[in-house]
Amino acid sequence: MKNAQTHTVMVGSIAIGGGAPVVIQSMTNTDTADARTTARQIVELAEAGSELVRITVNTPEAAAAVPEIRERMLDTGCSTPLIGDFHFNGHILLAQFPRCAETLDKYRINPGNTGHGARGDENFSQVCRIALDNNKPVRIGVNGGSLDQALVVSMMQENTDRNLGLNSEEILERCMIQSALQSTEMAFAAGLGPEHVVLSCKVSEPAALIRLYRALSRQSDQPLHLGLTEAGMGSKGLVWSAAAMAPLLLEGIGDTIRVSLTPRAGGDRRDEVRAACELVQGLGLRSFSPTVTACPGCGRTTSTTFQELAERVEDHIRNSMPEWREQYPGVEDFKLAIMGCIVNGPGESKAAHVGISLPGTGAEPKCPVFVDGRPFTTLKGSYEELAEQFIGIIEDYVGQRWG
Repeated sequence: MKNAQTHTVMVGSIAIGGGAPVVIQSMTNTDTADARTTARQIVELAEAGSELVRITVNTPEAAAAVPEIRERMLDTGCSTPLIGDFHFNGHILLAQFPRCAETLDKYRINPGNTGHGARGDENFSQVCRIALDNNKPVRIGVNGGSLDQALVVSMMQENTDRNLGLNSEEILERCMIQSALQSTEMAFAAGLGPEHVVLSCKVSEPAALIRLYRALSRQSDQPLHLGLTEAGMGSKGLVWSAAAMAPLLLEGIGDTIRVSLTPRAGGDRRDEVRAACELVQGLGLRSFSPTVTACPGCGRTTSTTFQELAERVEDHIRNSMPEWREQYPGVEDFKLAIMGCIVNGPGESKAAHVGISLPGTGAEPKCPVFVDGRPFTTLKGSYEELAEQFIGIIEDYVGQRWG
């Protein structure tokens, strides 16, 4: 169940908090000043399922490119809300480039990177005032790696003076929550309301993230953005992100998420979007794409046909989803099964909307197909023939059920 006690913040047409569904977010890794490349990646991320896309706005050239990025997106039919990620000089760039401020749908501010002391507070407040003038929400994004050191020193001194007995991790976590809460009050003092503020307190270790957000959710009713600061590469990034966010999401903590995967050189940035969608769908909170159940294989499945078929079907679904999503509302709930032998094959196939059970070791070379739990047909032939026939059955089913 989503926590309906948080305020609702609108980012473009997307609702965050207030019991709204968990929102998927991602971030580009292009040079924002390159409007063509950045817009293309944004469209790709949106087509993969990202409902909000964040872009780095770190230079005058990047700020100047934001309106063109939006125009290029709209030319493709993409209206996904854009978030500007600001560090150090956001107050300057937003003031100097008013069209950038107008175009962005939300501003992300890191209070640890706006400057020191009264000057830093004024820079933070200036961003909030510009957000208010443009009726834009902000995310106050506190990071463990960029905390205001004056706050940390003050908390360490308090720990010593009052003999609180806190260790370094506990001090850091208290500092992060205090930074988020103090910054929220500063945003309100600058004129923003509860309907304008999203919070995050991000670190890179799952257990610490869980502790932080449980504590933060008890002390603030602002919507919360979840994610590890840096999840890492490959399976480590996937597992750590799931370990960090799944417990919180199941407790109703978290209104928007990002899986911050480190891509391999030349890797696909959309992987982080797909991972986030799979996480939320796996927890039963939302459906984003048809689910393919496939067995892991064992000594009974010496053929690789079921693995190749499962991969081909998943690729077909992924490529079809932009069109299916428009033509077939509800297709996200489609469930398929591609099984490798007769032990669980028929049972899993019957439990899916469409399922196929391939022959295992020593089994008769035929593949029963089940539709809505009933025997539909039996396929035989080469892998290519099986794949084409099974994908044809899938296409027919989608058109008939959701068309």
